Amino acid sequence: MLRPGAQRLRGLPLRGLRLPGSPRSASDLRGKDNPSVSAETRWTDRAETVIIGGGCIGVSLAYHLAKAGMKDVVLLEKSELTAGSTWHAAGLTTYFHPGINLKKIHYDSIKLYEKLEEETGQVVGFHQPGSIRIATTPARVDEFKYQMTRTGWHATEQYIIEPEKIQEMFPLLNMNKILAGLYNPGDGHIDPYSLTMALAAGARKYGALLKYPAPVTSLKPRSDGTWDVETPQGSMRANRIVNAAGFWAREVGKMVGLEHPLIPVQHQYVVTSTIPEVKALNRELPVLRDLEGSYYLRQERDGLLFGPYESQEKMKVQDSWVTSGVPPGFGKELFESDLDRIMEHVEAAMDMVPVLKKADIINIVNGPITYSPDILPMVGPHQGIRNYWVAVGFGYGIIHAGGVGKYLSDWILHGEPPFDLIELDPNRYGKWTTTQYTEAKARESYGFNNIVGYPKEERFAGRPTQRVSGLYKTLEAKCSMGFHAGWEQPHWFYKLGQDTGYRPSFRRTNWFEPVGSEYKQVMQRVGVIDLTPFGKFNIKGQDSIKLLDRLFANVIPKVGFTNISHMLTPRGRVYAELTVSHQCPGEFLLITGSGSELHDLRWIEEEAVKGGYDVEIKNITDELGVLGVAGPQARKVLQKLTSEDLSDDVFKFLQTKSLKVSSIPVTAIRISYTGELGWELYHRREDSAALYDVIMNAGQEEGIDSFGTYAMNALRLEKAFRAWGSEMNCDTNPLEAGLEYFVKLNKPADFIGKQALKQIKAEGLKRRLVCLTLATDDVDPEGNESIWYNGKVVGNTTSGSYSYSIQKSLAFAYVPTELSKVGQQVEVELLGKHYLATVIQEPLVLTEPARNRLQKKGGKDKI
Repeated sequence: MLRPGAQRLRGLPLRGLRLPGSPRSASDLRGKDNPSVSAETRWTDRAETVIIGGGCIGVSLAYHLAKAGMKDVVLLEKSELTAGSTWHAAGLTTYFHPGINLKKIHYDSIKLYEKLEEETGQVVGFHQPGSIRIATTPARVDEFKYQMTRTGWHATEQYIIEPEKIQEMFPLLNMNKILAGLYNPGDGHIDPYSLTMALAAGARKYGALLKYPAPVTSLKPRSDGTWDVETPQGSMRANRIVNAAGFWAREVGKMVGLEHPLIPVQHQYVVTSTIPEVKALNRELPVLRDLEGSYYLRQERDGLLFGPYESQEKMKVQDSWVTSGVPPGFGKELFESDLDRIMEHVEAAMDMVPVLKKADIINIVNGPITYSPDILPMVGPHQGIRNYWVAVGFGYGIIHAGGVGKYLSDWILHGEPPFDLIELDPNRYGKWTTTQYTEAKARESYGFNNIVGYPKEERFAGRPTQRVSGLYKTLEAKCSMGFHAGWEQPHWFYKLGQDTGYRPSFRRTNWFEPVGSEYKQVMQRVGVIDLTPFGKFNIKGQDSIKLLDRLFANVIPKVGFTNISHMLTPRGRVYAELTVSHQCPGEFLLITGSGSELHDLRWIEEEAVKGGYDVEIKNITDELGVLGVAGPQARKVLQKLTSEDLSDDVFKFLQTKSLKVSSIPVTAIRISYTGELGWELYHRREDSAALYDVIMNAGQEEGIDSFGTYAMNALRLEKAFRAWGSEMNCDTNPLEAGLEYFVKLNKPADFIGKQALKQIKAEGLKRRLVCLTLATDDVDPEGNESIWYNGKVVGNTTSGSYSYSIQKSLAFAYVPTELSKVGQQVEVELLGKHYLATVIQEPLVLTEPARNRLQKKGGKDKI
């Protein structure tokens, strides 16, 4: 262990180094509640909501619930408030985030912190000197431009600034390598302890009960959905519990039979003594993030605080906590520091900020931060356990605390999320998420903290999981695989002589030409795609039709048929899109996207319990494989393999039948997300390879080949097929999304969201989803880019692609209704340039069933 004054390390003298367990810096020597004395003497036997964990996240939720008027909010903390990751956090606050709606979380946090001191009378130590992200490579400049295209339609201020402006704002920098900066004026840092105490004061002011020390020793679910929560001080009955226990969250999860995929990692930062050049400044330095050096740096009084993110090879995971649990009593302790792990970052920082070379270290903090596999927290209700919510896995808890507290309280009080945050859904993980996977991904995510964030990014640690389709071994060497909810799925296929490497880019890259070939394959011949990652549920029972009629805005399909149906929230937002197949009387096969599997299942199960429906719901996602066969020759190929008549008049569009392909039993649905003639073939997962082989062999004469999800995306956009998570989600209603055809307001059943939709329709729409074409150069829209008109941002794209049929870019976008007419011109911002775009009549390419209908009516010339 390094001792005070023991050595000078490459220009950094080590003086006054504190031992593990001491406060992080002089600013932390402040008054605290005595941990041996409870903050409250009263006790309650009943609670509406029990929050477990007294860090900034749990206290923020208590504050927001109580302020919103919920009675009987109780927070239970095992030792004292801020014990855990909160007390040693560096306290950074930023408006920036690449996730569109996570920007809202950051925004809500900062806006709360700005007024919290005035509201509660508690000092919070909030500094807002702004922050600058530094670009020292052309790829990083492109990333800044990419992020700027997603800023215009948000309330957050963000600008790209030139090197001259950077030097003016941060005069201590070595400017030799700096190309540009991404500047957020409202960013800064806050004292984590003071913030939490102010939130606690607010929570008490509005009536919440904060009890500590009160460790939870047992959580017992009751048949009515309530919980018995036991502590050494007594037990209480709760209508819901929220696990906000930080690095203790796994222990709390185990009490209810869950293994939350969380890993504590060690994060170090260094605090210097007074630096004369810093002290001489007449204003506080903005927070600096040197992305290539992978560290943040901010002013701490008259010195600097410097925090690096080591590479995945050097960073340290506290895996003993995973295998043996968190040591009893661990709360405000720290780990032993290890400067050797961070020396390359220290050197990068000294090169960028030369005054560091003469600085004295007065403190090194090495504390635990809890990571989920993808670095994002898990927030919301958990599938499979009634009234159990989580707010765990926060790698950046300080900036998330205020916004997440508000987000969760709104969801709890109103029965639906205030906006879409499926990327934080705890149900994005499942039984496939092993401890080994979690550790590999957490290590990767920590090490990749500051890498360039490309569109269509893939990360490869921990892959493959146990979730591989029966085709994985057949296809893995032939294609670029993508990762979807634990599954490996082909994105695009290689051809002889093509570049097969992973080449992420903000511009068209090595997959562009192969995807074009796959597009033509499906449009002109026949292609096969592995769709196994779909979420698949079987629902049956005497109340199955009643349940689905309540859940879905569409009518229930007749036996033997399939339709597209949407589950709406009470406010009339699109919670999910599924295909519903009525296989036999009262028995249904429901299909959803891979990323929505447990997200949708939780919603269905919750409504079934709430309404007392007599149904059996079974998740059969892992049991079934799925192959899609699509293209003008699809019928000809499949007809060779089955005695079932596949002709258009006998096997109609959106019909479903059980049959055999060769000797393999399948459930065949005549549907294809490509919009071309096609079937989806549902079968036992172990039959996938054999089924693929017989189809490929049968289609040799027709020139059959495989295609991936990139080509399917281009095909669906041309057919104007909406995608859940892009064109529709909890931020949109089905009317503005152009889904009127699937919403039956006149059906007798009072489906969820029906009354809200009627009101939305009566009031009129303020925006509409439109289809745009635009001529670009070597870049295509991805989604979430800003739409400009007359010099102002008026909307945003939702998804986009290159159209191989018209050789232009294609995008969906939300624009004001007055700009939604066909022929209207707007501009789409891509990588810092504005491209002229035109609203077109959708679809760009008619679907195969639509072409058939026109042809039968003698409209061949219109096709």
